[in-house]
Amino acid sequence: MVSRVIITSVKDPAGQPVGYAKITRDLTERRKHQLQIQESEARYRMLVEGVMDYAIFLLDPWGMVSSWNLGAEKIKGYKAEEIIGKPFSLLYPDHAVQSGMATYSLEIAKAEGHFEQEGWRKRKDGSFFWANTSISTLYNDAHQEIGYSVITRDPTSRKLMEEGLRESEERYRLLVEGVKDYAIFLLDPSGRVSSWNLGRNESRDIR
Repeated sequence: MVSRVIITSVKDPAGQPVGYAKITRDLTERRKHQLQIQESEARYRMLVEGVMDYAIFLLDPWGMVSSWNLGAEKIKGYKAEEIIGKPFSLLYPDHAVQSGMATYSLEIAKAEGHFEQEGWRKRKDGSFFWANTSISTLYNDAHQEIGYSVITRDPTSRKLMEEGLRESEERYRLLVEGVKDYAIFLLDPSGRVSSWNLGRNESRDIR
C-alpha cells in the first residue's frame, strides 16, 4: 500500500506536548493512476519518436520547437539538438516568414484549435519541399494553452508526379493540334467529339 502519513504534535492549553495526532491517507489508487499515465505517455513518446514518414514535433506557446522526432529529422534535415529551442518560422521559406504566414498559422490554430495547409517548406540545406502541415493547439486540464503539436507530411513525389502528368498532357495536346496530315480527334463515352486537331482541314468526311 502507498500511503501518506501526517503526524502533528498535540499540546494542552499551557502549550505543553501531550501527544500526537496521526493521519494516514491511502494513495494506492492515485499512485496506480499516475503510473498508468506515465506508462501511456512513454509508449506514445516511443511511438512518435520512431515514426519516419511524418515529421511530428511540439511547439511551446511562443512557437519554439520543444520536441523533434526521427521523421522530422529525415524530412527537414535538422537533428533534435539543432532545432529544439529554435523558432518554428525557421522551417518556412523567407517570403512566407516575411508575409507573416508562420505567425498566422499559429494564430489560427490558437483561435480555432486546428490549422491545416499545403505549401512550400524549407529544409536545413535551404532546399524546398511541398508539405501538408497540420497544427493543433494543446491544452492542460484547466484548458490553458500549453503549446502546439505539428504533423508535416512530404507529398513532394505526388506533387511532382501531378506536375509531370500535366506537362505530358500539354505536350501531347500541342503535338496533336499541330499535325496537319491526319485528322486526330477524341470522342467522349457517348460518341460525341471532344477534341479536334488542325488535320480537320484535310479531312472532309467524318464517319
